[in-house]
Amino acid sequence: MMGGGVTMARKLPLLRLHELHPGQFADFFAQLADKSRGQTRDGKPYYSLKFRDPKRTASAMVWADSPHFEACQTDWQPGQFFKVRGTFGEHPKYGPQVEVEQLRPVLDRDRADGFSEADFVDRSRTDPEQTSADLADLVTAEVKDEPLRRLVLGLLDAHAAALKALPAHEKRFYPFAGGWLEHTLNVTRNCLWLADQYTARFPDMTPPLNRDLVVTGAVLHDIGRVKELEPGGPGQPAKPGVAGELFGHLFLGYDLIRAAARDVADLNPELLDLLLHVVVTHLRLPEWGSPRLPCIPEVLIVHHADDLDAKYEMYARALSRDDGDGPFTDRDPLLGRPLLKGRSV
Repeated sequence: MMGGGVTMARKLPLLRLHELHPGQFADFFAQLADKSRGQTRDGKPYYSLKFRDPKRTASAMVWADSPHFEACQTDWQPGQFFKVRGTFGEHPKYGPQVEVEQLRPVLDRDRADGFSEADFVDRSRTDPEQTSADLADLVTAEVKDEPLRRLVLGLLDAHAAALKALPAHEKRFYPFAGGWLEHTLNVTRNCLWLADQYTARFPDMTPPLNRDLVVTGAVLHDIGRVKELEPGGPGQPAKPGVAGELFGHLFLGYDLIRAAARDVADLNPELLDLLLHVVVTHLRLPEWGSPRLPCIPEVLIVHHADDLDAKYEMYARALSRDDGDGPFTDRDPLLGRPLLKGRSV
């Protein structure tokens, strides 16, 4: 294995990054997910790297005196694939880490050892084409206000291609192509059930819960992702573009909906304002990103259905991907904790 001008003659086991245990020294293929430059207190530069496979992301450092520093600085770019030789570790605060001994970009001959770019791409659990159709069918069947229904279906149709490729979030929940649709359909189905439950429990509430508003708010709560996120290269996750960094998906979704509403002449303006309120306040708290606090109960249903589905997917992914020993998973860097998997009930 080549790295830093040295040929590594030793033969090591070729494993997957997510298979490594603390203290294990091995070769593995990984994708460079992130590269950021910093400097020490005495002014020496370094690079902080994140290598990933579909089930784990681990950080690595390249210091100024490293034989890899020049190549890292000038040649290595996020999205590239590497063959890495190093020792895996688990930091109690910073999570998975790799102490790199040697590394190089992958070569064509690595395919004989099992390397494939397709192994680094997560996929939705459901077919995006079918999920898109199911979401449109649900809107058609459940939204009784005809202009509001046309507004939602028009937005889904106008952005259909992008929505089929988008994650629900670039790194936290459903972070894969088709994730937006999978998450949104789950949230909308749960919101329908919750709306019917609370309507039955509080029949005398005035004004009554607006079921159409709950459903359309659920479908469009994250529609701003189509303007916030830009697709990455092969094996690379989507990430916020300039507009996404400047405004975020709530404001971008607000603008998308208001612009589309101009073509729905008979849309009730009060209903439109309430829908926009659901979209911009569904995160509920300023520290989570909402610019205003919710003022209508429909937001509570969308918020909690959205938060539950996002968190549950993160738990399910952490539990299903962990294959290590012991009663707990590895510490999940996004959840900030390990999860108990050693249960008999």
